[in-house]
Amino acid sequence: MEIFVRFLFGLKILNKFFYFLLLIFLCFQTSIAQAKESNKNIESFSKSKNFLKSVHQKNPVTFYCQCTYNYNKPNWESCGFRPRKDKKRATRIEWEHILPASHFGIKFNTWKNGHPDCINTKGKKFKGRKCTEKVHELYRFMQADLYNLQPVIGEVNGLRSNYQIGEIDGEVREFGKCDVEIKNKKVEPAPKIRGDIARTYLYMEYAYPKYVIFNQNLKTLIKNGMKLTQSMNGNALEQRKLKKFKVM
Repeated sequence: MEIFVRFLFGLKILNKFFYFLLLIFLCFQTSIAQAKESNKNIESFSKSKNFLKSVHQKNPVTFYCQCTYNYNKPNWESCGFRPRKDKKRATRIEWEHILPASHFGIKFNTWKNGHPDCINTKGKKFKGRKCTEKVHELYRFMQADLYNLQPVIGEVNGLRSNYQIGEIDGEVREFGKCDVEIKNKKVEPAPKIRGDIARTYLYMEYAYPKYVIFNQNLKTLIKNGMKLTQSMNGNALEQRKLKKFKVM
């Protein structure tokens, strides 16, 4: 491709507009190529969480509420957070899958049907996330993918559950000043992090196309998220995650 571009320049065929379009195309192709490499290095979800703790040390801020935190304890006053009902869980940091693990986990047959190897010590069969994690190596890599994990206040993580992003009428603040709404099995994050979420969703889609498939409504939300402002911290932190642990 580079040789071809130089050849066209030599013939003076490229005008500024065409050159601009070509650059966009090349950047897009590079991003896809990087994304499709996916996570092939970290198989353990616990190991990923430990790695991320060190990555976020320079900028310890929770994803949804933008609270600072120290080690595993969020500083509510830094963002005006107020717990909704589970004060105990709200006092700790948890690592959330931005694209819910169930969104891709359910594509594995063990999620619904179980597996002969999924039998506990009492002889009882089990399925779902626990069985899928036990049986499928690919799922373990997907679950541990650093790009899809962010630090959040525990209570918010619990109430978000596996709900997808969506639009919710009104601006009810159930967590003090924290700009996140959770209602009717949907979660509406603050506008300033919707670009981060959109990039994460796109990464997961390109990296694991067989298991991450979005409907048209979700694709529209992702597209709208990409149109919003760039990440509050730029994309530098996410790139550092991937490069540091050789996910890219």
